Amino acid sequence: MSSDPHAKPQTAIFSKGYDPRRSEGAAIPPVFRTSTFLFKDAEEGKRAFEIAYGKSPAKAGESPALIYSRVNNPNIEILEEKCAAWDGADEAALCASGMGAISCTCLTFLKPGDTLIFSDPVYGGTEHFFRAMLPEFNIKTRTFPADASLDVIEDLVKNDPAIKVIYLESPANPTMVVCDVPGVVAVAKKYSTNDRRILVMVDNTFMGPIFSSPLKMGADIVLYSATKFFGGHSDLVAGISMGRRELMAQVKGYRTILGATSDPDTAWLIHRSLGTLQLRMENQQKSALKIVELLLKHPSVERVAYPGLDCMGPRQIELCKQQFTGTGSLIGFTVKGGEAEAFRVLNSTVHIKLAVSLGGIESLIQHPSTMTHSDMSAEAKIKSGITENLIRLSVGLEDVDDLLADLKQALDRCVTT
Repeated sequence: MSSDPHAKPQTAIFSKGYDPRRSEGAAIPPVFRTSTFLFKDAEEGKRAFEIAYGKSPAKAGESPALIYSRVNNPNIEILEEKCAAWDGADEAALCASGMGAISCTCLTFLKPGDTLIFSDPVYGGTEHFFRAMLPEFNIKTRTFPADASLDVIEDLVKNDPAIKVIYLESPANPTMVVCDVPGVVAVAKKYSTNDRRILVMVDNTFMGPIFSSPLKMGADIVLYSATKFFGGHSDLVAGISMGRRELMAQVKGYRTILGATSDPDTAWLIHRSLGTLQLRMENQQKSALKIVELLLKHPSVERVAYPGLDCMGPRQIELCKQQFTGTGSLIGFTVKGGEAEAFRVLNSTVHIKLAVSLGGIESLIQHPSTMTHSDMSAEAKIKSGITENLIRLSVGLEDVDDLLADLKQALDRCVTT
């Protein structure tokens, strides 16, 4: 199919990756629910496996045959090409979950004796993988504050020649602190050599792909829980890793052997959601901005964490201006009091649902300290700013006036006289 190389992502996703002529003219890709694929001849099968296992890279313009849905599948390949358009990536790798994408990608580029350093805090599952599981493979991990100065990060890299990956989550979950992605990229490049390539990976789930593009800032790999905004309807679980072609070829090789590939039905569902991704995220952001205004004024609220707010500090404001084109729909806020007061708010909302996850069409509210980040030690939580009175809110697509009224009545229950 002909395509416009200058089309913006919102337009490109409707034509990229799929040729209706190859599927009986179907306007939307059918679901290729099959485990295996037939080869035209033995030579085609041989060549497909040479490419799949990295024995011989695909030549320019070569389209390798499909083998097996753990290796490749039309729905997955169609979706990967469309998703890559949003971030300006060469290729994308769809995985069975966000953690599947994170673990598979990290294990691709780390070996025993290497070190990974990561911004703190990160999502609880990521934190557990880094702190508890990677060390079992003799891969060391160290942290630095998400808002750490570049001098701090450079000292870590300079003094540990085993560092091979710098992992950022920006904004941080759930404190909404923004990392200096371009600055960290500069540090990684400064200390990378032919024998020691330091990769910068960025979890872009909260802001991407609409409001943030880490690959365009120089990051090597961008990661997503596609369960969130990409899927957008809380009816699937998936993850995506994106980056340069040579890096993604390695990730896909590990994905095949580790069995971390997603399935055709999930790929089809995410494909269904892509057309409204930008519309959803922009409308959710509009509502979030109004909710932030309410939170800033309510007497039960101690502090609001949201990109670009004055209370986040001048450096954070500047980083937001440099890196984001929007502010997103995730809000962190603390109520006056402790866990009991936070729980009172959580138990009082009606339209805003009490559940973990984010980025869906419905508004969700949760308590990080006892839910998504409950595995962290008390000391680590304090260090990361995950307090007992911290609440995380993901703003959905309900009427904003209803959301405002719902949140206000829940917060009013915490007002002390």
